[in-house]
Amino acid sequence: MITYHVEGNLHQHGSNASEITLPSILRPITDASHTRDRKRSPPDSACFPGTRLHLVRNINNWARNNITTHSEPHIRWMHGYVGSGKSSISQEVCDTSEREERPVISFFFFRNAGNRSKIWRLGATLSSQMAVVIPETEPFIRAAVQANPALLALDEGGLSLRARMQGMLYAPFKAVVGRKETVRALARGPLLIVLDGLDECDTKDEVQELIEGMLTFFTDNPFIPLRIFITSRVEEHIQSCLNVPAVQLDNLVDHCSDDDIATFLDILFKDGCRRNSVVRAYVQQYGEWPTQSDRHKLVGHIGGSFIFASAIFKFIMGSTTEGNDGTTPIDRLPRALKMNPGLDGLYTQTLARSKHFPRFSEIISTITLLQAPLPTSGIAEILGIRTYEVVNVLTNLQAIIQVPGTDDIPVTLCHTSLRDFLTNPSRSIDFFAHPSHHVRLTLRCFECQLNHLRRDPELFARSREQIPTVARYALEHSYHHLYQGHSFFKPSEFDSAIRLCHEGLALQPATPELIENLAMVARWRALNDGSPMYRDEAVSLCRTALKLRPPFHPSRSDSLHLLGNALLDRYRHTGTMADLEEVIFLHREALGLRPSPHPDRSHSLSSLGDGLLDRHNRTQIVTDLEEAISVYRESLELRPLHHPDRSPGLNNLGIALVERHRLTRSVVDLEETISLHREALELEPLLHPYRSFSLINLGNALKDRHHCMKTMVDLEEAISVYREALELRPLSHPLRSVSLNALGTALFNRHWLTRTTADLEESISLHREALELRPFPDIDRSSSLNNLGNALADRHRCGGSMADLDEAISMYCEAINLQPLPHPNRSLYLNNHGIALVDRHRLTQTIADLEKAISSHREALELRPLPHPDRSSSLHNLGTALVDFHYYTEAMADLEEAISMYREALRLRPLPHPDRAFSLNNLGITLIARHRLTQTIADLEDAISLHREALDLRPSPHPDRSSSLNNLGIAFVNRHHRTGTIADLEEAISAYRESLKLQPFSHPDRPPTLNNLAIALVNRHWLTRTPDDLEEAISLHREAFKFGPLPVASLTSLGTALLYRYHCTGIMADLEAAVPLLREALEPVASPYPHCFEEFTTTTLESLIKSLHALYNGSHTLSHLHEAIHHCKGLLDAHYTIGHQRRVQWLRCLASLLRKRFDAMGRAEDLATIGTLAEEINRTPDSSTESAM
Repeated sequence: MITYHVEGNLHQHGSNASEITLPSILRPITDASHTRDRKRSPPDSACFPGTRLHLVRNINNWARNNITTHSEPHIRWMHGYVGSGKSSISQEVCDTSEREERPVISFFFFRNAGNRSKIWRLGATLSSQMAVVIPETEPFIRAAVQANPALLALDEGGLSLRARMQGMLYAPFKAVVGRKETVRALARGPLLIVLDGLDECDTKDEVQELIEGMLTFFTDNPFIPLRIFITSRVEEHIQSCLNVPAVQLDNLVDHCSDDDIATFLDILFKDGCRRNSVVRAYVQQYGEWPTQSDRHKLVGHIGGSFIFASAIFKFIMGSTTEGNDGTTPIDRLPRALKMNPGLDGLYTQTLARSKHFPRFSEIISTITLLQAPLPTSGIAEILGIRTYEVVNVLTNLQAIIQVPGTDDIPVTLCHTSLRDFLTNPSRSIDFFAHPSHHVRLTLRCFECQLNHLRRDPELFARSREQIPTVARYALEHSYHHLYQGHSFFKPSEFDSAIRLCHEGLALQPATPELIENLAMVARWRALNDGSPMYRDEAVSLCRTALKLRPPFHPSRSDSLHLLGNALLDRYRHTGTMADLEEVIFLHREALGLRPSPHPDRSHSLSSLGDGLLDRHNRTQIVTDLEEAISVYRESLELRPLHHPDRSPGLNNLGIALVERHRLTRSVVDLEETISLHREALELEPLLHPYRSFSLINLGNALKDRHHCMKTMVDLEEAISVYREALELRPLSHPLRSVSLNALGTALFNRHWLTRTTADLEESISLHREALELRPFPDIDRSSSLNNLGNALADRHRCGGSMADLDEAISMYCEAINLQPLPHPNRSLYLNNHGIALVDRHRLTQTIADLEKAISSHREALELRPLPHPDRSSSLHNLGTALVDFHYYTEAMADLEEAISMYREALRLRPLPHPDRAFSLNNLGITLIARHRLTQTIADLEDAISLHREALDLRPSPHPDRSSSLNNLGIAFVNRHHRTGTIADLEEAISAYRESLKLQPFSHPDRPPTLNNLAIALVNRHWLTRTPDDLEEAISLHREAFKFGPLPVASLTSLGTALLYRYHCTGIMADLEAAVPLLREALEPVASPYPHCFEEFTTTTLESLIKSLHALYNGSHTLSHLHEAIHHCKGLLDAHYTIGHQRRVQWLRCLASLLRKRFDAMGRAEDLATIGTLAEEINRTPDSSTESAM
């Protein structure tokens, strides 16, 4: 940042600093005060004689009176709409103060007038004026800036605005007043500061700081002889500060009297009628014109707007001598009375007068889109038409376009709002200046250059002043039109541009500007059609131009900038790191050659930010991201409202901030990002060439906020803006694949939440089209492969065929092969590849898939070292694969490593990380799995704590709340089994019930929740013998059965519940239904992890043995008794082996069953076995006499 220094460093050469004039030190803005030349420095405003008399008198009375009470306001704010005469009143108040020899200083803000739209030099400008009107303040001002040179910074560097105003203005004035010596200048009244057009200042935050500083100063100094008069439009950042008791308010609407407008019109018509021969003839024959009745109608129609009054007068009194529509002022007066009171109506009515003339549209579009105004002959030459054709169109438009009488003065718009009108299609409609006209202007610029070179081949070797106006415009601004219109070029138009540039270069081959013209055409041609040939040619040409501009060449920074941009394009297609490093180097050098206030500094800052952001995305170096944000902010500050490149600046900063949000999860960054992209979109109406970019960026930020906040409305809006962006990028658009990709991904995300099949199908279709538009070796092909793979894998999970999963894995493999190390997206593709392989393994039990998945996840994790934002995801996915591998191998080390992975992932997701609940959930589930193996109660306690926290992070209506409730219920059931605490069972049932309420009939997780609740109710019935629990459990299991086959645990639970009900009711049908369910539960499970079901096997065997025993008791069918004995022996041999605490109970059960068979069949071996069992029972210490049945 450049800070101010005393010119020539005179104090270092022995000169006395006091010899330097104060203005030389302060460097005020000289054309900002009321004494400026208003013809050259707008606004050229003044109150017409006889108007605003009462209001101006009232303000002057306030300004001249001394402050005598605490409550008397030092500040007066007059607000009003555009054209209501605010600046005229400010000028009149200043002029009156000077006539009355009262001290007055002023600053007239004005948009698009250089430093007059900025606030940082306000203090220096006002203090310089104050030293003139109150000379006693000069030594205090000098002392202040000598003690603190930072007060003189030309921009936002250094001190705050409040500190500057205090140091250079308030403190010196207070020091003079406080000396108790008469200040001659204040003899006739307080010092008056007039700040006009405060809304025209670009920096809203600093405007608020200025006002807050004023209010604080006057609170501390209630009787100081200082008044401040402020005018502005009503804007929120101003109104919120000034609409307070300490400020006197004037609404100009209350003072815009019809009398003032009538007086204004009387003066205008009196002079106009005197000059117009047609009107004079009319008056001689018919009398007064306009009549009093018509004047009264005009006054009422104008509604208090002086700018509308002036414009409507010009419309009525327009030229009648050449090239108009044949109407006279008398004819136009009735039409003026029908105009809309807003300026849009005036613009439409006025433009309509010439729209039937030949060349109307291209002439108006040219005037609107020119980077710098041209005279009528220049407009004709740039369009390749005759000058009279331009004059013919413009003659009737002089109410809104200033058409000079000589050809050495450019044609300009009367008001900046006309350009806003003409570039907004919804407002201007038929008069819209379509951005595609930039194509015509680009080609015509090249043709004009060529025509001039044919006449004078050495033309561009001369100084700029010696080059004709149009040739100079074409040389300097052809790139602007190419930049603004590149997306509208057809291939044939690119060919024409390249041909014209080559012809020009042939005539003057060593001209850097001509070389760079060709380079930029090649660059945009490559961006449009992806041609590597043109991309390389652009780089080569830019290097040639740079060689022609060695160090210290005044235009070297331009060549550095263009070469940097061309290299960045090539890097984004080839990934060559050397290109990117050179990009950053070149833009740093260019930036050094463009210190503030260089007009192109913002472009160098922006391009440097692009290079740094790309390097951060490649290397994940955080300092690059922070520097990118910093330079983007500085660039944006140099592009205030109405700057033509403000919207790209807003987009760039937004993109960088959203990237930082992804690293830090800072909601503040995300909110600012969305605000920036919304502002950019407002600056880009329909058909703006960059509107689709802003739509994509806004959609991306909204999608990120949806991911962070889980707000569905953000995802819906993102889909909406993506659709609009896609509509703006038809089949031939070079960036259509980007829009297809963005919309496809957003629809995939919505499907993930809503399970709407149409969203998933459309997502797959969009990603397939995007992939077709990205053939090998397109740099973005791997991204499309990955996205299509994601959508196909999800369709498989939703019931699609194995072919979807196989195709998804194939897509991921190709994407990985296209992105070898060190590509930053390789880890993403490895991650998704691993997830899909785990899915396939769970279906096919192919151990090779699981091993490949673990390998992919390990590599992805290595590519995501701290502080990579996705490291936690890789940790989680590797943990999941290891858990599956543990179930297959029973290796405890795999489970331990999985828990370690989950714990690290959780540490990387502190509050308020959006995926913290996900990590809490998975770690809790895995700890329960370890508890089942080790019976470590601490694992259970940790799991419950983790699931409770996850539940707190998923308040209703969070879509995953039901999942957390279910997991918490499972943890409580496990602790109940371990401790027997009924309270845990009650909590589990409560959690399952709430989860079920959140799962409608179509919810994919409803069946497991039904089963879990039923199992818990069966357990409670076992303890409490409550019949209702049993009935509800059976009903829940039967409902779950409607969704498909029941899992082992549910089959066991339902069979056991039916057995219990039989014991309560004696209904044999329950017993007959229980047995086949329990038999099914014992059938071999189609899973590679049979040991996982051991805990269910013992319960199932016990219930089946009891059910078969009961059936035998009821029917005396020996097959039931034989089967019961078989299963009882299996239970003892495989599960309740010697030393097991339940072995004796089931030994007694087996002995009882054998006794019944001996009684029925008299088999001696049964009797012998009973004896053997009795001996073992007697040998077992503390053996219970209780049988399992």
